[in-house]
Amino acid sequence: MVKTTSVQNKVLVLQAFDTLLNKRDYKAAERYWSSNYLQHSAHIPPGRDRLFNLVRTMPASLKYEPGVIVAENDYVIVHGRFSGTGRPRNSIAVDIVRIAVDIVRIADGVLAEHWDVLQDEAAREESQSGRPMFGDFFPA
Repeated sequence: MVKTTSVQNKVLVLQAFDTLLNKRDYKAAERYWSSNYLQHSAHIPPGRDRLFNLVRTMPASLKYEPGVIVAENDYVIVHGRFSGTGRPRNSIAVDIVRIAVDIVRIADGVLAEHWDVLQDEAAREESQSGRPMFGDFFPA
């Protein structure tokens, strides 16, 4: 087992999210998520298969955009935007994932645990700060 660095963990999480959420390559996504995946989000059922099934129910227009990403030890935090969900507004998310070794598959560097915070994206006229919640510009 090789200990991964914070930079490697950031790359891993970005690849995992892109593979599952944007490419919808469920077979390839299995490489990134532990078969013992723990879910702490109230709106996502527990387990890797249930996460994948939730994504399968989302519209084909679903898009995930990562923004700021930070990592320390085995934890990675990504600030991102979900659009094309079929909801009236985009969602701004802070996803926290723990990277670990998957003992069942003897795989280094898999997403083992997840927490998140979601919020509807505010329009320019709703932003009291006058700044967008994600990126440098308000969505069109």
